[in-house]
Amino acid sequence: MKKYINISMIYAIAAMVGGVFYREFTKWNGFTGTTALGKVHTHLFFLGMLVFLVVGLFSRHYDLKEQKTFRAFLYIYNIGVPLAAVMMLVRGITQVLNIPLSSGADAAISGIAGIGHILIGTGIILLLVTLRKVSKN
Repeated sequence: MKKYINISMIYAIAAMVGGVFYREFTKWNGFTGTTALGKVHTHLFFLGMLVFLVVGLFSRHYDLKEQKTFRAFLYIYNIGVPLAAVMMLVRGITQVLNIPLSSGADAAISGIAGIGHILIGTGIILLLVTLRKVSKN
């Protein structure tokens, strides 16, 4: 359980840093519009911190780490969430600084963020499959 609470804490700290960065970076640059930076904070809090708090609670009652699907969830999900957050950060910085992107760079940022979201979705499915398996026992 402690491992999952520690992971949750890391995501919570990253979410707070992301929120402060969003607020200060947009203020410093005089940006008042909508930007992807605003979503970094909530993605990390909900998809990172909250999910691992719930995983920690389930781990108290079930031996999750013995399940192959759970181990796959840990790796895939912990790649997907930071990848999506970093790409939202990149997208947001280019929006705030009004950096013109080539169509290739724009597509690459969107594509990599999309891969992160696909990994998140895959991880959630693996977690749900794991929870279904252990709840049958």
